[in-house]
Amino acid sequence: MNRPSDGGISPIHEEGSLVGSLANKNALVTGASRGIGRAIAERLGREGALVAVHYGHDAAAARGVVTSIRESGGQAFAVRAELAMPSASDELSTGLLPALKEHSGREEIDILVNNAGITGGTAFDRTSQDVFHRVTAVNAKAPLFILQRLLPHIPDGARIVNVTSALTRSANPDEIVYAMSKGALEQLTLHLAQLLGPRGITVNSVVPGSGGQASAVFSRASALGRAGRPQDVADVVAFLASEDARWITGTSVDATGGALLGR
Repeated sequence: MNRPSDGGISPIHEEGSLVGSLANKNALVTGASRGIGRAIAERLGREGALVAVHYGHDAAAARGVVTSIRESGGQAFAVRAELAMPSASDELSTGLLPALKEHSGREEIDILVNNAGITGGTAFDRTSQDVFHRVTAVNAKAPLFILQRLLPHIPDGARIVNVTSALTRSANPDEIVYAMSKGALEQLTLHLAQLLGPRGITVNSVVPGSGGQASAVFSRASALGRAGRPQDVADVVAFLASEDARWITGTSVDATGGALLGR
């Protein structure tokens, strides 16, 4: 790969395609229509992967991500599935596998990034069972059953990356259910790493900081003096998806800029 003066990675353009560290790889990124998921999808696309851009509701936003990747010389397509529904894994695979076959000639997922997530945003005494079931369905249940459904299509040496949360290590009583669900995802990471290790499949978690209203709080807490950006997390995911990360599995990578130091 060529390295430009700004220190970033610039894949080589060759006959309208990208030749990067993930060339000829198929990637699925859930929750890829905005935020961290979009940044991850675009980053993997710049590295040469064919990216399946998953979305739940906003088809226009997903198409925008696909367009962005293609305009940068990459390959991508959108795939819909409502992750809160019991049929999520079947809906996803029904749209995903034929599209992978059409675009790459094979129904295999070399890189699976479980990024999709929703928050509860309610105080503990107002948390309902409906909120609990919806949040845990998207954040914990869906990744497990998506992987179960797609595992026959995940080849040896593949990469699985789960995006969790800093709230598994710091307290926010208004997001107890969200933190519980992301803690479950971290446990899924640990146990799947053991299960899939014999096949050379690595499974890791990435812990991002927090954006939105919490950005100022994380900026003050960060050892690096600012809140994280989606691209900061995307770069970590791209590394874990690469061959360079072949000897890292079952671990959780803190991508909060040091906001959790001492916790």
